[in-house]
Amino acid sequence: MKVAVIGAGGWGTALALILHSNKNEVLIWEFVQAYAEELKQKRENVKFLKGVKIPEDIEITNDLKRAVDFAEVIVLAVPSHVMRSLAGSIKKLNYKKKIFVSVAKGIEQDTLKTMSAVLRQVLGPVQFAALSGPSHAEEVGRQVPTTVVVASKKAGVAKKIQQLFSNNTFRVYSSNDVKGVELGGSLKNVIAIAAGVLDGLGLGDNTKAALITRGLAEMKRLGVKMGAKEDTFFGLSGIGDLVVTCESKHSRNRFVGDQLGQGRKIDEILKNMEMVAEGVKTAKSAYDLSKKYKVEMPITREIYEVIYSGKDPKQSVNDLMTRKLRSERELLNKE
Repeated sequence: MKVAVIGAGGWGTALALILHSNKNEVLIWEFVQAYAEELKQKRENVKFLKGVKIPEDIEITNDLKRAVDFAEVIVLAVPSHVMRSLAGSIKKLNYKKKIFVSVAKGIEQDTLKTMSAVLRQVLGPVQFAALSGPSHAEEVGRQVPTTVVVASKKAGVAKKIQQLFSNNTFRVYSSNDVKGVELGGSLKNVIAIAAGVLDGLGLGDNTKAALITRGLAEMKRLGVKMGAKEDTFFGLSGIGDLVVTCESKHSRNRFVGDQLGQGRKIDEILKNMEMVAEGVKTAKSAYDLSKKYKVEMPITREIYEVIYSGKDPKQSVNDLMTRKLRSERELLNKE
């Protein structure tokens, strides 16, 4: 099958390698022409996936029309905040018979839409799937065994993408809960920033275990209120992705939190980062969604205040620990 991967970051490159190893014809599209030329010349993504070679028969281009015309399946591996503008560019091309697979893990800030909703608004009713789960590019690119989930409202599309990506190091489960898979992948980044804050403050395993547990409850409450299935949050795109993002040395969101916990300001942190930490923007989106749907999300609220209001992280921890005492069952199920 012919597959175009839109976005030559670490994740896009790693997925292109998986697809290539499965005997597909693969093209990578990169927005910056100079970097596309560098990738073609070096056959290595030195900036985002150093040490992993890109095979010569993977085409690399800066021509979006070429990428869309080439592909039967288009993998959208770009940050969530550029998805709308990318979709606007694709809309001018011959896209209607393509299958789109979003691997972005974010929520659009201004509209509070998931990526499937953004694409549907811009492109109309396209064949769509969301792929998500515990899957750092640094490990996928080196063929470390990884398991993810792909969700589509059309069972045939989910099955096709499942078969397209699956091999002996990359196992894909299928789902029909697009909203749950997208929200799990997005909301966990906010909790991962909180986990990093705990690391930066020098707190312990007890604290982080509590954070992950309570963070999952927040994700589930909002997701269910928005129409997702509860059990999706106990799967790979929920608890699976949450654990790896809160714990991993590869996690950009955990790193941002760690730096915040050590007292650095968010603007300074982001200025020195090459890659995007989706949780920074998602913190505002998630906070706004919690107000819109009247869902209690205290951890999300505190991270929003630390990032956007400059609140002292130590004060946030204290405020969370001194909230009104509750029954755990009440809090697990409270909307």
